Amino acid sequence: MQAVHGRISRFLMATALAALPTLTHAQTLRVGLEFDPSALDPAVDGSYTNRIVTTVMCDSLIDIAPDLTFVPELATSWEWAPDRLSLTLHLRPGVLFQDGEKFDAAAMAANLKRYQTADYSIRKTEMAAISGVVVVDPLTLRIELKQPYAPLLALLANRPGTPYSPKILNLPKDEIAAHPVCAGPFAFKERVAQDHITLEKFPGYWNAQAIKLSGVSFRVIPDSNIRKVDLSAGALDLADKIAPTDVASVSRDSKLRMFRSPSLGYSLIEFNVAHGPAADTPLGKDARVRRAFSMAIDREALNTVAFDGQYIPSAQMEAPGNPYFNKAHPVPKRDVEGAKKLLAEAGVKSVSFTLGTGTDPLDTQVAEIIQSMVKEAGFDMKIASQDNAALMGATQPGNFEASALIWSGRVDPDGNAPIWLRCKGFTNWGSYCNPKMDELFTQGTAPQTLAERLPFYQQASDLFLQDQPDVVLYHFGLLWGMTSKLQGFHGRPDGLWRPEGVALSP
Repeated sequence: MQAVHGRISRFLMATALAALPTLTHAQTLRVGLEFDPSALDPAVDGSYTNRIVTTVMCDSLIDIAPDLTFVPELATSWEWAPDRLSLTLHLRPGVLFQDGEKFDAAAMAANLKRYQTADYSIRKTEMAAISGVVVVDPLTLRIELKQPYAPLLALLANRPGTPYSPKILNLPKDEIAAHPVCAGPFAFKERVAQDHITLEKFPGYWNAQAIKLSGVSFRVIPDSNIRKVDLSAGALDLADKIAPTDVASVSRDSKLRMFRSPSLGYSLIEFNVAHGPAADTPLGKDARVRRAFSMAIDREALNTVAFDGQYIPSAQMEAPGNPYFNKAHPVPKRDVEGAKKLLAEAGVKSVSFTLGTGTDPLDTQVAEIIQSMVKEAGFDMKIASQDNAALMGATQPGNFEASALIWSGRVDPDGNAPIWLRCKGFTNWGSYCNPKMDELFTQGTAPQTLAERLPFYQQASDLFLQDQPDVVLYHFGLLWGMTSKLQGFHGRPDGLWRPEGVALSP
């Protein structure tokens, strides 16, 4: 998927940002979030909202530019061994964690070990290809692999590449999350659950000259309409995830402006197929019932009615237009009669179940639209709206029949479908398991080129649409609303933004 901006390297960006005129006073940026993030620790949390906060707070080894290329951050350069069984990274000198500890190869190695071995880490599956980490010298790190693993760069540009201070790594996980300390532009100051998270500028940041804000205050506002109202009233400077139906009104407001970006992220419904007693339903037991549910949904109509045409109807975890999208399976048209036929083959006429979803009015609207559509095919779908923490609290231990979830998306395909579909995928809370699927994903990570990797992911998508443990509904269009005083903001297709150069004019 192509981003809306041309290629921008971090070094060129930093040079340009340093040339910006100095504002008369630094200010705290007030940001409206859709959900209250879970634990602020990459080892234990996989939520999209969590990463919005930690990306502003923390650097990673590698960053992703707006055009989805890999660029230096805490690692200044890297190179693969000829056999592709190791990656050597050269680390940035003079970097400090926000508690004053030095960032070096030993600190990074300790973090990788925690992600790989801590009993509470949900990153273990992602780290499975790593056989060892070698500290070559204080600023050189070598990551050794069990087999060639092309997605490693993407992994290091994500949570596993985000180091926390060595001083806190051995604390209980709740203490780490309560007072996170990383190497980045803004240090954690305070958090009030369901209300706000406050960050303050870290003066020891290696790229401090590019940071124009004195702090960032994230406010938790699940209702998209309230986020828009607060933005219009001047109570927010930036609002995450403006409702598509509000884009026109925000664009007309002279005090506001919109920033749009294509998205890697998608929305899906995950079914409980084998995780405890809640899986003992026709949906859990029979793939034909799940395929029938998917067939009963009109994705084009859903996009038009709920999203004012701003999103991308989809049924795969790679978006239409992405090189890894399987063209043999175009976005399906609604087929109610075909859905009824599948239910008849499965020996059921009516299927009753409960869908867990978020509390945002748009989430409710989407659920109600789907409820109406699938009813015609024989599905009696009840809706249970919950805040994000409650939804995840029910989904992760298997106390659900179906949950409406989102994923921010990854540059590499190994960070999209496999996390949901591998037997031990860390978001595979429905416990779907097909060894053939695992084998295909493993084969797809070893080659390096798109042409070599594509056949494995296409076969995996064939199998996914046959077993249908999840139903993909759409890929997002990323929509940020902001005050016209906000300068230097650049959202990215992964739904994140970096604070370098972001400033508020007086």
